[in-house]
Amino acid sequence: MFKGHPKGLFVAFFANMGERFGFYTMMAILVLFLQAKYGLSAEVAGEYYSWFYFGIYALALIGGILADATRKYKTVILFGLIIMFGGYVMIAMPGMPLALTLTGLFIIAFGNGLFKGNLQAVVGQLYDDPKYSKVRDSAFMIFYMGINIGAFFAPYVATGIRNWYLKTQGFLHDGSLPAMCHAYKDGVAENTEAFQTLATKVSGSAVTDLGAFAENYLDAFAKGYNYAFAIAAGTMILSLLVYTFFNKLLPNVEKAEVKKDKAINKSESQGNPVAIGLALGAVVLTAVIFHFAFDNLELGAAVGLFFGFIAWIFTISTKEERPKITSLLLVFFVVIFFWMSFHQNGLTLTFFARDYTVKFVDPFTNIFFDLWTILAFIGTLAGLYVTFAMKEMKFKAIGLAMFLGLGFLTYYLVSGYPAENPIAPEIFQVFNPLFIVALTFPVMGIFAWMNKKNIEPSTPKKIGIGMIIAAIGFVVVLVGSLDVVSPHELIIAGSDPVAFEPVPDSSRVMPYWLINTYLILTIAELFLSPMGLSFVSKVAPARFQGLMQGGWLLATAVGNKFLFVGSVFWNKLDLWQLWAIFVVCCILSALFIFSILKRLENATK
Repeated sequence: MFKGHPKGLFVAFFANMGERFGFYTMMAILVLFLQAKYGLSAEVAGEYYSWFYFGIYALALIGGILADATRKYKTVILFGLIIMFGGYVMIAMPGMPLALTLTGLFIIAFGNGLFKGNLQAVVGQLYDDPKYSKVRDSAFMIFYMGINIGAFFAPYVATGIRNWYLKTQGFLHDGSLPAMCHAYKDGVAENTEAFQTLATKVSGSAVTDLGAFAENYLDAFAKGYNYAFAIAAGTMILSLLVYTFFNKLLPNVEKAEVKKDKAINKSESQGNPVAIGLALGAVVLTAVIFHFAFDNLELGAAVGLFFGFIAWIFTISTKEERPKITSLLLVFFVVIFFWMSFHQNGLTLTFFARDYTVKFVDPFTNIFFDLWTILAFIGTLAGLYVTFAMKEMKFKAIGLAMFLGLGFLTYYLVSGYPAENPIAPEIFQVFNPLFIVALTFPVMGIFAWMNKKNIEPSTPKKIGIGMIIAAIGFVVVLVGSLDVVSPHELIIAGSDPVAFEPVPDSSRVMPYWLINTYLILTIAELFLSPMGLSFVSKVAPARFQGLMQGGWLLATAVGNKFLFVGSVFWNKLDLWQLWAIFVVCCILSALFIFSILKRLENATK
């Protein structure tokens, strides 16, 4: 896999894998934890979630500025890992009030800001060497796969830890119960009969005191998630060890020479007072406009930060650098709408998994929801591939042995399942990284074949195609939502805070709607995200490598701040109308990319 690539890619691959395990643990359970622990509505939990995701990416701008100014990329990355570890330890402590949990989330986001963009910049620096420049796109595909190997295991581990702790307290898991427990505690539960039935089911015996049950179940549910965050902290230690011992294989970037022309020096200074003044002015002006036009000062500040970055980078760049900077900023604009849509996987698509997907599945479908069985199943498919794809007989024999042995193990495990098997909504977060790992090499192979035929799409064209594919992904879940009762139809009249009737079983759909949505969105991600990282590393001026990677992540951050669009309209629109918003956003973004395609392609030359 690493053949033809520098050894430093190996270091970045595994250092990032451990960090991403922690990150995707957050993606799988954060919004569910906030609702279960603190009784937050979908809208409020979504607001905190979007701010956390905004911070994760926006603070990469600070990391980029520090690294570009000091040229000590590797040192900034190390501090980022250490700070993230501290944040995970903080939110792993049970019983924390909401304010301290949010503080812990900020610490994680700040550490990630120092780490993520600069590691991407260092990977790009590995391929500035002409010896490796031709394999830059494939390098970012491999690097991206490393992200998703860690991400694949995170939801299984988080769910397993949560369910284990519930069992130690004498409970089973049911994703519907935390909301019912909070409604009962708040005195707004109307259907106490359904609550009583579920409470008895998860307790294994008749529940006589629903109030005590609600307190105990919520406490056990939240602590289970706290211990899952502790596992994420542990994986941060692994990333730290890999990075500390092997970072010498990553490049050291010497401080750029100072140009003699003082006028140019002044314009290029990242601390230029004019640039800083323009940036701050753009932030304030945008925030004020959003405050008066949309009554949303917070969103205005987030968008203003993006416009401030644009004003600043234009002021400190030279005339020769600005065409490339402009091309990058245009791509950043499109990235906002992709991530606003794509990262609904941890928010409204997770709500859909919890509330609108069946709670029990047949033995075959349960293959995808049990860690050991899906690993055996993946190994079976890998063995089949090796058997037919490899030319040497010894490899064919190994592949056949894998196929037969792991195939039998898969059959054995499935045959032991009961007719109905419970599934957890967090496990749906597995499918995106699973498909990334499974599809990375086939997609790379297709691109390589097209390259040989001189028909491979340019990197900007791949980004545009990715947006169209993303739109198709949301069409799938839209169709699956046509015949279900929407959340706004389940609101209990007069409840304050807003409470809901349970979603009827008649409105729960098979998990394949979401699984196929994730499959298509993953293909879109492979066309867009690693290609975008590669595009930034190709086009960014040498002295702005960290800064422009930070700009990419800032655009991602603004897109994540717009995640609240999903949670705000979750309780206000029919579900199909909600998904239609993201279909339209993706289509319009694709049209914009294709309208400026020539300009973007010229920037890579």
